Amino acid sequence: MSEVLPRVGVVSLTQGRRPGDLRRGLASLLAQRDVDLDVVCVVNGRDAATAEVEVPTGVRLLELAENVGIPAGRNRGAEAVSGDWIFFLDDDASLPSDRFLADAVALLRARPEIGLLQPRVVDPDGAVNPRRWTPRLRKGDPRRSSDVFSVWEGATLLPRDVFDACAGWGEPYFYAHEGIELAWRVWAQGRRTWYEGSLVANHPAIDPARHAEYYRLNARNRVWLAKRNLPWPLVPVYVASWTAVQLLRWARTPRRLRPWFAGWAEGWREAPGGRRSIGWVTVLRMSRAGRPPVL
Repeated sequence: MSEVLPRVGVVSLTQGRRPGDLRRGLASLLAQRDVDLDVVCVVNGRDAATAEVEVPTGVRLLELAENVGIPAGRNRGAEAVSGDWIFFLDDDASLPSDRFLADAVALLRARPEIGLLQPRVVDPDGAVNPRRWTPRLRKGDPRRSSDVFSVWEGATLLPRDVFDACAGWGEPYFYAHEGIELAWRVWAQGRRTWYEGSLVANHPAIDPARHAEYYRLNARNRVWLAKRNLPWPLVPVYVASWTAVQLLRWARTPRRLRPWFAGWAEGWREAPGGRRSIGWVTVLRMSRAGRPPVL
């Protein structure tokens, strides 16, 4: 009797603005061996400035009428695919190995305590890889694997039941910090969020800090992250620690701090909805694993 291949639901999110990168990423998915894939490409609100999205045979297309934000777009894709595993790949990311998914699933099967896996991210053209791609305080060698408490969202694999138990990506964020929340909520399921240095995804090294909207959402979502997930006594502690970090980082660039504090105030003023505290037991587990959720 032939072996049943692991079925992986795959979501690629795009706005149709990077057709070459999208083709490369989808081709790298369809080249995967020893897995059964259900792939959907979600077009997140294509507008008149973007070309019509074309996908190869083996990929379904889901077009949303408007840009609902990155987390919600991923969730709409997740609703459209089936499988015991779910994988998210950004439209400008790709997989250099045709066994990436088979190897990643094998690792999760061997270590069922892991509920979310992020691979090491490497620029395909040899540019310097941003330190933020290694999502831990002590970066060290990016080839070293470890527990982590946030993720780079562009290539992530989860067991489907864990993703569903976490209620998916946090839709109110629209952009930024949804990967921290998902990592925390995986820990709250009694699992671990894991950075695997032996598995590689490709992504161009670009600076996301391009405009005032980035700084506003960065700050607003820090406050919302705390309000949605932490026990109430830790909410002001977490926000205060990150406020101090940003002041130290950007003291000499007030043009960044102005929109940042506008977003900070917005975060306190507005309710993000969807509160579900990770609880004190999870706080203790994360602290024992190396990073209490106060920074």
